[in-house]
Amino acid sequence: MRKKLAYILTTACTVFFLNACDKHYLDKQPLSGPSDQSFFATQDELLLAVNGCYKMMNYQPADGLPDNIVLDNLTDIGFERNTSDMQKLGEGNQDATNSFSQGFWKNAYQAIGRCNFILDNAEKARAVTTPALYARSVAETRFVRAFFYQYLIALFGDVPLVTTVLTAEEAQIPRTDKNKVLDFVLSELDSAAMNLPASYGASDQGRATNGAAMAIKARAALNGGRWDVAAQAAKSVMDGAQYKVDKDFPTLFSYAGQNSAEIILALQYQLPVINWGGPYPLLSRNAAGAANKVPSQSLVDAYECTDGLTIDQSPLYDPQHPYANRDPRLGYTIALPGSVYYNYQFETNKDSLKCWNYNTTPATRIDNQDAINAYASFTGYCWRKYVDLQDKANNHQSTLHIALIRYPEVLLTYAEAKIELNLIDASVYDAINAVRLRPGVSMPAIPMGKTQSELRSIVRKERLYELAMEGFRLFDIRRWRIAEQVMKGPFYGRIPKGLLAAAPVIDTNGIAHYDQVPNKADMRVVEVRNFNPQRDYLWPIPYIETQTDPNMGQNPLY
Repeated sequence: MRKKLAYILTTACTVFFLNACDKHYLDKQPLSGPSDQSFFATQDELLLAVNGCYKMMNYQPADGLPDNIVLDNLTDIGFERNTSDMQKLGEGNQDATNSFSQGFWKNAYQAIGRCNFILDNAEKARAVTTPALYARSVAETRFVRAFFYQYLIALFGDVPLVTTVLTAEEAQIPRTDKNKVLDFVLSELDSAAMNLPASYGASDQGRATNGAAMAIKARAALNGGRWDVAAQAAKSVMDGAQYKVDKDFPTLFSYAGQNSAEIILALQYQLPVINWGGPYPLLSRNAAGAANKVPSQSLVDAYECTDGLTIDQSPLYDPQHPYANRDPRLGYTIALPGSVYYNYQFETNKDSLKCWNYNTTPATRIDNQDAINAYASFTGYCWRKYVDLQDKANNHQSTLHIALIRYPEVLLTYAEAKIELNLIDASVYDAINAVRLRPGVSMPAIPMGKTQSELRSIVRKERLYELAMEGFRLFDIRRWRIAEQVMKGPFYGRIPKGLLAAAPVIDTNGIAHYDQVPNKADMRVVEVRNFNPQRDYLWPIPYIETQTDPNMGQNPLY
């Protein structure tokens, strides 16, 4: 039987340029596109191949949404309503045949296969490519390959490390220890950064810079527990002064902010060539959306009040007006009841049978689908990031760029790594406060003099407030080893016809606990989840891989 991994890696490298060439695939070269034997005969062919690698970073595993938008809905802060293998991962009911996790594996190794093909054959193009462009193209390819490997080990643990094109006969290979793969990733990113520019012109936006390479190095090192490496890599980005925290947080996730100096790397879209599935899965029912990926009540309750205290400690918190006096990022990230969302009054109290439609002048009253529709948001909230009215005419297609790396992630990575090293100095406070103090957010600065455990709590909560709905939560709760606490038991939405009578207790990780809330029984239990800490900190190796390669092995208890 042909080995599945070999099939992925070999077909990826021989097919990718045919897909990109807009030619009849049965035509013979040289009358149409190049064959794999003659590919890289020109500089343009090398660029075409590298572009094919970047294309794989635009992986859309569900509803046409890029993977980083999707992933938080498998964690304690989000929910996937569609009955699917994606939902099973959130529930903790996955097995080795799970198609959602298998899709991540397949896409990653297809991307790696493309990269390996380029790196095996790029020398053919050296003589016909300018030296600087040749070096940059190789560096970009190594960056993309390292990007996918750091993703794989964070999701699956030990994975096969393949750095050249394999034949089917060569493909019976075991997994490589994730620490050795991480060593490879860190080394590759160092090498790539040396030949990547600090910036690009407008026509080359979306390509990896040296700052992007160091940011991914910092991310990979952080997830791998290499605190010193993470801090050093993050500091190199900070010292470069190429990026800065944007003063306008909500605009970052709109067309108006997609070229912000805060964004280090983003997925690029342009109709009719490439787009993502639009905000439809995120939108409320009134806004003609599906509301099938929604935030949790616990995320809403995690955000601090404007005095910098959690809602169980702040005198500013009023249970009758729970969204007032809160960190502005709450309302910038989540569509809250009582707000205007996509030009409609957003109200999910089940007694609110009518609401305002602001798409008309004057505004008109309409039936409130966000209260009466059976498939309205199951939690009573919707995501607001990457929801832009400019997509209203076609909410199934969007060309809004999706950020893969933002500068605040780098700052918070630096802070977390230094805190874990217990090398706490003014730079740690500066990094956290740069994120909190941006105009439009203006949360209180963290004062000097905190203990290591206090700062650990602060930076963990700050990552939640800043990065929710951007694909980091799954890796954060795994790295902090708190998934077994937050991913087991009831997943709550709002009280359907009321509000919490009192604030829940917010713990040091920013997690809400509702046992002491008098009307806890009225909360909507959206689903009850399972989490086995001996199994669920990793996704399963796809069943087809373990069946076709006896050397592959499987993660525990799958």
